[in-house]
Amino acid sequence: MMLDVDLQSVQEVRQYLLTAKEAQKRIQVMSQSQIDQIVQSMAEAAKSEAGRLAVLAVEETGYGRVADKTVKNLFAANDVYQAVKEMKTVGIIKRDEQNRVWEIAQPVGVIAGIVPSTNPTSTVIFKALISVKAGNAIVFSPHPQAAKCTKEAARIMQAAAERAGAPAGLISCITHPTLAASQELMGHDCTDVILATGGTAMVKAAYSSGKPAFGVGPGNVPVYIHTSADIPAAIRHTVQSKTFDYGTICASEQALVVDKEIKRKVVAELKRQGAYFLDDYETKRVAAIIMKEGGLNPAIVGKSPQAIAELAGILVPEDAKLLMAEETGIGREFPFSIEKLAPILTLYTVSDSQEASHICAKLLAFGGLGHTLGIHCQNTQVIESFVVDKPASRIVVNTGTTFGGIGATTGILPSLTLGCGSFGNNVTSDNIGPQHLFNVKRVAFGLREMKLEAPENVTFAAVPAPAAPAISRDEITEIIKSVLMELQSSNR
Repeated sequence: MMLDVDLQSVQEVRQYLLTAKEAQKRIQVMSQSQIDQIVQSMAEAAKSEAGRLAVLAVEETGYGRVADKTVKNLFAANDVYQAVKEMKTVGIIKRDEQNRVWEIAQPVGVIAGIVPSTNPTSTVIFKALISVKAGNAIVFSPHPQAAKCTKEAARIMQAAAERAGAPAGLISCITHPTLAASQELMGHDCTDVILATGGTAMVKAAYSSGKPAFGVGPGNVPVYIHTSADIPAAIRHTVQSKTFDYGTICASEQALVVDKEIKRKVVAELKRQGAYFLDDYETKRVAAIIMKEGGLNPAIVGKSPQAIAELAGILVPEDAKLLMAEETGIGREFPFSIEKLAPILTLYTVSDSQEASHICAKLLAFGGLGHTLGIHCQNTQVIESFVVDKPASRIVVNTGTTFGGIGATTGILPSLTLGCGSFGNNVTSDNIGPQHLFNVKRVAFGLREMKLEAPENVTFAAVPAPAAPAISRDEITEIIKSVLMELQSSNR
């Protein structure tokens, strides 16, 4: 029976890819204004359906909150759209008349869009918008736990695109996701580029497919709170950021690294703003459920503090927004030090910025290389010295890392796919946008003649042949004796 399902899903993928290939050929010859009308129609449809899609996502996956998933959908439909709508993506996109170089955009073709269960509908809206803006078709591979809401989001995007003149089959989604289907999608000849958002195994599979891939590594985000920080503001930003959609965005804070000089004030402010500090017994109970089979326990992902407490067999106040635990160690034997896609936050105490730098670097190396780092500080010199050597592609200052990392509260390009660079074995450290989804061809005019003769004052010295190694008379005698002995031995 499983074999039949796999065969059906693989056949479905092949059909979607062939249709997408034909649709992409048609959209590739459209003008910039035609493409922009299609993208605008998609963004408007996503805005009008943001709330309904959020309800579908929460009902199907059990992750997060409807209100916050609605905001994520609107972020893709509003912020991302506004950031890319004026971008040139068709034909000649730049003319450098001084150097006589023109740049021409050409779509990559058909994109495989891998969608996570934590952000299923917002990811579809985002990837569909940037793919079509760059003149591509896209076929989505949903997580099995989010297949229905992902498919509905893709259907809405395709219908809106068609209303604005796009061809059928430009945006599609696998109906019955299987491992075989995902492998076929990523490895098929019709697939040109992979946009992979998901677990480490899925991202590795994308990079192993033999196709160009934009993958996203995990984000074990540390945040340093310096003595100069505006503590009430820092904690407000942290709580808002970490509790958003119950911590399901990978740029959310995972650990606070706090100077001991201000620890008492920071802890008091955390408690005042809704953080619940676990006692020793409660810490052990929660630690026991954070991990499962060597990785993050999916049962706690995107769940409320109260639901996590119930799973751990403890009671926490109904108004608790965050579960806090103090920690000193980093590694698999310290579950609070891993990336926790849930409203669980860890507190490390340090003596100074040098120790804070060490702890933050260790946390990034343990599970967040290349992703995101946060700092709350009012001293520019401290910020500069702290950030220059950190292996993080986004360093967010004085705002929540969830919102700062995706470009909602910072000047970074708004995006829901955050590259981790070579630190995290990713192809780029950028926030991904349409500019990553087309090839740039360069038309270069001749400006000068190539000098083919060397200047008169240049001389060429002859390179002497290597001298033969000097051999003494005694060494020659020993070599002859050795050869004669070998000959005599062979004659026997």
